[in-house]
Amino acid sequence: MRASGAGDRIPGLSSPDEDRVTLARVVKLWWPLAGSWMLMGIELPMFSAFVARMAEPKIHLAAFSSIVFPIALLVEGPIMMLLAAATALSKDLASYKKLYRFMMFAGAALTLVHAAIAFTPLYDVVAGVMGVKPEVLEPGRIGLRIMTPWTWAIAHRRFHQGVLIRFHRSGEVWVGTLLRVICNASILAIGLSLGTFSGIVVGTTGFTVGVTVEMAYIAWRARGVVHGPLASATPVEPLGRRRFLTFYAPLALSPMLMLIVQPLGAFAMNRMPDSLNSLAAWSPVWGLVFIPRSIGFALNEVVVALLGRPGAVQALRRFALILATSTVAFLVLFSATPLAELWFRRVSDLPPELVHMSVIAVALGCLMPGYQAAQSWFQGALVHEHKTNAITEAVVIYLVVASTLLLTCAALTGDDAGAAAGEAGAADVRIKGIYYAICCFSAAGICQTLWLAVRSRSGLRALHDAA
Repeated sequence: MRASGAGDRIPGLSSPDEDRVTLARVVKLWWPLAGSWMLMGIELPMFSAFVARMAEPKIHLAAFSSIVFPIALLVEGPIMMLLAAATALSKDLASYKKLYRFMMFAGAALTLVHAAIAFTPLYDVVAGVMGVKPEVLEPGRIGLRIMTPWTWAIAHRRFHQGVLIRFHRSGEVWVGTLLRVICNASILAIGLSLGTFSGIVVGTTGFTVGVTVEMAYIAWRARGVVHGPLASATPVEPLGRRRFLTFYAPLALSPMLMLIVQPLGAFAMNRMPDSLNSLAAWSPVWGLVFIPRSIGFALNEVVVALLGRPGAVQALRRFALILATSTVAFLVLFSATPLAELWFRRVSDLPPELVHMSVIAVALGCLMPGYQAAQSWFQGALVHEHKTNAITEAVVIYLVVASTLLLTCAALTGDDAGAAAGEAGAADVRIKGIYYAICCFSAAGICQTLWLAVRSRSGLRALHDAA
């Protein structure tokens, strides 16, 4: 069953001419979402830039990279795809209410899981399994406790963002994220100026307050849709529990499996050469790569919202190709010029020993934005066709490839290898664990993309032939 089609039109787009998808229409729906994702992408570099200017930057950057962020992302995994689900399924008021109840229950349950890890001895067990270094253990505990409201806030705002996108109100999504970043930046600036709180306390407080403000704004703006076009929408086939779970369970499982690799990456880097420097550089590097990569994420919901309408396959495929090539080209040029070094030295204010390492790591991850755009194209097509099992299959491939490569690299290199190499200098890229890690993630992402391409091929061909 398809999520939308030529006969499933958004209110206000009822005529065939209005319903036709052009490249300009794709861009119009995409750019506010891309702006929202880019603003979110700025948060990690912003966090790194401020924390790097506070006391003990390596410790607090490593604490966030190695335990706080991976655990927070892993816990929120089951609700990450609420954005796609709400975009695809919020067709009438009854469906909205059922999805809302699920969102509230899932958000509350996962928040309890987060609190159990952060406030009980379970934290020490998890940290031990992840191989967290002793010096980052307590900062990580504090940061994870501060971020307790994170999961429920993410669930609430992603659900209502999907409702807004469904009814072509994507501009509100961008405004909400802008408010989030402004709040986050304000807290970071105040914390830096006061100088009385640690980097992990200031940084995680900024993340938590920012996303809570964004959640409140998006919920407020979504009320106009809920009481307007959604309330007046023609009722569709009831969204039963079995139908919803069949659709959503693979979607929920996919980010959970994907996010398992994040703690595994920290686990592997903890056992690779130059581990503390690699972990400290990981947040700035990942944050920079995420900026061009983030605008590819935005394409997923655009595909879900538009695919099935006249001209959609051609326009969306063309746009995905443009997006993939341009974002890869940007990251290649950025890393090949002095811009990358200036970014890490001036903007991120990293210690000298981390700057060169970070520049090389970004160059090694230059394909990530390209395959992310392709993934959003193929994945959106699969959500449209309700073939969500294929998305889970692709993520399993990613998990298997990434974990195999990471653990193999950790076993073959080991921290002893780095010590034996001594201070050989930044030119010897073999002694840096972060290089192994980003190459492992890139290889796994390419394999995931190829599988999505294979599984979506028949559906896209049928849509193209029917156009």
